[in-house]
Amino acid sequence: MKRTVIGRIAGYMKPYLGYLVGALLCAIIYISLSLYAPILIGHAVDQVIEPGKVDFARMRQILLLLAVTVVTSAVFQWIMTYCTNQATYRTVRDLRIKAYEKVNRLPLKYIDGHAHGDLVSRVVNDVDQVSDGLLQGITQLFTGVVTIVGTLLFMLTISPVITLVVVCITPLSLFVAAFIAKISRRRFFDQQACQGELSGLIEEMVSGIKTVRAFHYENRAENTFDEINARLYEAGEKAQFNSSLSNPSTRFVNGIVYTSVAVIGAICAITGAPTQLSVGQITSFLAYANQYTKPFNEVTAVLTQIQTAFASARRLFEVLDEEEEPAEPENAQQVQGSDYSVTFHDVSFSYRPNTKLLQEIDINAHAGQRIAIVGPTGCGKTTIINLIMRFYDVDSGSIRINDTDIRQITRSSLRSLFGMVLQDTWLFSGTIRENIAYGKPDATMEEVAAAAKAALAHSFITRLPNGYDTMISEDGGNLSQGQRQLLCIARVMLVDPPMLILDEATSSIDTRTELLVQKAFQRMMEGRTSFVVAHRLSTIQGADSILVMNAGKIIEQGTHEELLAKKGFYADLYNSQFAAS
Repeated sequence: MKRTVIGRIAGYMKPYLGYLVGALLCAIIYISLSLYAPILIGHAVDQVIEPGKVDFARMRQILLLLAVTVVTSAVFQWIMTYCTNQATYRTVRDLRIKAYEKVNRLPLKYIDGHAHGDLVSRVVNDVDQVSDGLLQGITQLFTGVVTIVGTLLFMLTISPVITLVVVCITPLSLFVAAFIAKISRRRFFDQQACQGELSGLIEEMVSGIKTVRAFHYENRAENTFDEINARLYEAGEKAQFNSSLSNPSTRFVNGIVYTSVAVIGAICAITGAPTQLSVGQITSFLAYANQYTKPFNEVTAVLTQIQTAFASARRLFEVLDEEEEPAEPENAQQVQGSDYSVTFHDVSFSYRPNTKLLQEIDINAHAGQRIAIVGPTGCGKTTIINLIMRFYDVDSGSIRINDTDIRQITRSSLRSLFGMVLQDTWLFSGTIRENIAYGKPDATMEEVAAAAKAALAHSFITRLPNGYDTMISEDGGNLSQGQRQLLCIARVMLVDPPMLILDEATSSIDTRTELLVQKAFQRMMEGRTSFVVAHRLSTIQGADSILVMNAGKIIEQGTHEELLAKKGFYADLYNSQFAAS
């Protein structure tokens, strides 16, 4: 059974128990001094004996003591705030680190199956909401509990009878607050869910803005935004309305407490029954009644933030509770050697249990061979690459590198063997040099330039305003698609891996540059086991073996000439591309 949200948050706060204990001790001292002040005020009032007769000497002593009490109370309040801030922000820092590390350990099927904007919202926005609510909650908890206990003790010393009246009315305030909190809890969860959905939509629209405008999707995107935003508004309005009822409701109950104390205190002062009270004592008691009800008002005033924090924490813990990639076996190996062979034996795989994709795949890629994979869209070409890299694990069968099942090889060791250039480029916000050196951060400028020259990127880089120190925007938005592709190729050439995966690596490059880059790839693939996924069959004619796939199966296999001679599926694909010539 999973722990409650508050229990799990408490677990993250456990390392900072010292700060919490310090905050509690400071709260006790700060509240005790604050509660001592009304007694001093009452004593000062009682120094007014009758008209024209005031004990000013005694009053000055009392007021001086009152000033020292207030200043000392303020110092301990500051220390308490410092301790709660340290405990809160360090806890939230740990939560954010855990969430980020969790994302790195989540399987690709989870990342692919969830809106990226919503995932970002959980790691960033929801953690911030937990921070705000946690800070408010801890502060109100410490000060509230100590204030309630302290005021009850001080009130008992003045009048047990009136104290009993206050205690009897208090549960009504607690009942009202609890009832409203229960109603609004679900509303806040809905609000945070809508916010995550809206973040996902905005992330999609911004990242694909060119496609949005090219297909005149602006109006439909705005309609979708308006629909989600309307749901967010409705959920937020209901959440805020429900939670906003707490404060005035508890204030109404607290007003009854204050009025009861005033009326009963006046009766006691006038009649002496059931207990005799002085005017100063009534003044002190009214101050305590106000102090006693203050925590209830403060808690209900920040109830919105606390409820939002709990809703956000639940969404965050949903991510933290997700199943991670299977753990590495204890005997997982580091791959050794320089020449590598890759073997698929009777491999079957599907992304969804009821939808078959790869079926009984057998591949033998000997060390140094160039394996091309061709076929129509959706036949499973890229899935082959995902399985080699262990982005997904096979459903049945095995994939071996040098006769070792890749599930017995550490993921980091396995993935370090391959250099990947994909059709979809990825660059981060930074300099061109930093992007090329992504896989080898300690590379010298000479090594970076050599890789860029090999990828034919050096020429356009040197024409940029700051050359290799030119800043590029996120995902390389200020570069052409072809230039981004060349930088990705240079990144792989710098790492110089023992095996290569090229998935439509030259699809975004003009024909002349493609011929030059293909020559660079040919040099790079010499002596390396390579897998090349291609639609343009002219780019893979020199492959040692071409795998022709259709509907998740390898239906033909051989060299370019052998496959043409068969006059089968590959020959039809090839002829369809070159029919004009």
